[in-house]
Amino acid sequence: MSDPLIPAPASTTRNRVAFPAYWLWILAAVVVVLSVAAIIVAWQAQQRIGGLQQELVRRQQDSQTKSTEALMLAKQAQDNMRESVAKVALLEARLAEVAIQRSQLEDLIQSLSRSRDENLLVDVDSAIRVALQQTAITGSAEPLVSALKQSDERLARYNQPRLEGVRRAIARDLDRVKAVGVADLPSLSIKLDEAVRLVDELPLLAVAEPRKAASAPAAAKPVQRSAPVDANSVGWMKSWNDSLAQASDRVWSEVKSLVRVTRIDHPEAMLLAPEQAFFVRENLKLRLLNARIALLSRQFDTAQIDLQIAQTALDRYFERSSRRYTLTTELIKQAMAQARHLVVPRPDDTLAALTAASAGR
Repeated sequence: MSDPLIPAPASTTRNRVAFPAYWLWILAAVVVVLSVAAIIVAWQAQQRIGGLQQELVRRQQDSQTKSTEALMLAKQAQDNMRESVAKVALLEARLAEVAIQRSQLEDLIQSLSRSRDENLLVDVDSAIRVALQQTAITGSAEPLVSALKQSDERLARYNQPRLEGVRRAIARDLDRVKAVGVADLPSLSIKLDEAVRLVDELPLLAVAEPRKAASAPAAAKPVQRSAPVDANSVGWMKSWNDSLAQASDRVWSEVKSLVRVTRIDHPEAMLLAPEQAFFVRENLKLRLLNARIALLSRQFDTAQIDLQIAQTALDRYFERSSRRYTLTTELIKQAMAQARHLVVPRPDDTLAALTAASAGR
């Protein structure tokens, strides 16, 4: 047994000192490792916290965007609802109008379907009265004739035996209206326009004009004289005789063209100055135009007076042998013969028959 007072050997003391230093290094390494691990864990936790914060910010922004969109959609929905309410109110108002119109249309259809015969008689009577007014305004029997024919056709399509009396009255009035010769104003206007156009081409008595008829026999004579040919008469004597005959015929035709015999009932027409010929033609045209206006105004007496004055001027100042004079005179005479004031008979029988038929119902 060793003595505690005796010191131990040196190797044993060295081992005891070295043992705690080794564990200190291990402990230090473990602490360092734990510190590094803690730092890494803390860094990872910090990264996760930062990511969570970014995610929270992003989600918050998304929530704000979605809430803004939701507000906008809610506002649009409110606007659409208001528009829908307005459209529904408008449709209801239109539906009410359509209902009113439908009721009015039904009433009208009922009123029309109550009496088809009465409506037919009223339409025929109205058409004939309107045609009678048009005839009085225009002075032509065509509106009344057309109205009577259409009324007869309508009654014929209806085919009611009790309306045969109306059809017979229409036939009688139609025959009486057709028997009256009413002036055809459009054709008379055309004739007067043609007469006005021919006035500028009429030859005046005071203006000497060559006659075309005198040159025809002169041209025919050389042919007649040269027709017979003698076989023995040849040479210069034959040509001399032919030339002499042609020259004498030409001289004689020229002499005859210098002299013209005309009967003049009014000698003052030959004394008409050339500068006054224009006014004579214009006055004649004015008379014809006045007569045309009077015919269109149905002033037949005034038209007759103007046509007579125009015919007198035509006979006094213009050449009567001209073909244009004959044509113009014929047009004026036709206008004078047709420009007569005639009264179109009233369809009294038809109106009386319509009244009787309406009262009989």
